[in-house]
Amino acid sequence: MTAHDSAVLRLLADGEFHSGAGLARALGVSRSTVWNAVRALNAAGLDVYSVKSRGYRLAQPLSMLDRSEIARHAAAAASRLDIDVIDVASSTNTSLLERAAAGAPTGTVLAAEWQQAGRGRMQRDWHAAIGGAITFSVLWRFGHGAAALAGLSLAVGVAITRAIARLGASEVQLKWPNDVLWHERKLGGVLIEMQGDALGPSAAVIGIGINVRLSDSLRQRIGQPATDLETACGRPVNRNAALGFMLEDLASVLDAFATGGFAPLRAEWLRRHVYDGKRVLVKLPNGRSEEGVARGVDEDGALLFDGGSGTRRLHSAEISVRPVAVRARQATRNRMPGAR
Repeated sequence: MTAHDSAVLRLLADGEFHSGAGLARALGVSRSTVWNAVRALNAAGLDVYSVKSRGYRLAQPLSMLDRSEIARHAAAAASRLDIDVIDVASSTNTSLLERAAAGAPTGTVLAAEWQQAGRGRMQRDWHAAIGGAITFSVLWRFGHGAAALAGLSLAVGVAITRAIARLGASEVQLKWPNDVLWHERKLGGVLIEMQGDALGPSAAVIGIGINVRLSDSLRQRIGQPATDLETACGRPVNRNAALGFMLEDLASVLDAFATGGFAPLRAEWLRRHVYDGKRVLVKLPNGRSEEGVARGVDEDGALLFDGGSGTRRLHSAEISVRPVAVRARQATRNRMPGAR
């Protein structure tokens, strides 16, 4: 998305019709530049209607990210944050890791309207449309080394669910170690990357992506059951308010985590645990899969997993947890010789 594309999008964000000539005058560019920008926005997944004699119009209004509005909704926490909003990033985590290495202070926030190469855990792609998601990263510095930060992704999940509840969504769930769900569909995720010494100090770059409005085509590209904030809340969502709430709750949770670790947040996380006491399929880093029961999490954020030979603790961020399909298990049993 070029600077011209972004400028046209901001003028169209109100969802009203704007003539090509009017857009060109407002931006001091040619009508062909406006036309090229509209074409680029459509190619990026936005629905921009073109109606003869009326001009261009977005299918739905967008709340474009605005630093001052985000800070207003972050309330008192805003004074501790250095918020930067950019139009395009390959990955907000990648960009913020570079700033962290150059000495950026704790509380630095980088939010992007669009990520060209967003990524999740295990190097999976993160798909998001322009204006249809909240993608941002937060730098937080700790006096401890990385080993003392076990459970950080779970703590961040608690902060996100608090903010989403303030927006009006109920029944928000958490999936170990880093997913936010609603009705067992993925609403967002967390990716944490670390810098620093083993014994400290250390810096965590906390990347967060939340779906706000998913198109049908994007749902198909995601490749797993997914949902968005507007579905969960039952109404349009102002992205500036949502991001501000998340930053406020993140600051509170990260302060608590810095002094007490994950343990004080464990009970709240467990209340949101989507698979607590349910049968799950765990895929281990060696490629082997094992079926068992999720028994919750320990005080350091380890998954408590009962595979039939006793409960054990699983730590690795490379472990994948999925629900066991009851129907599939039943069908397998029914195909077995002598099954009843």
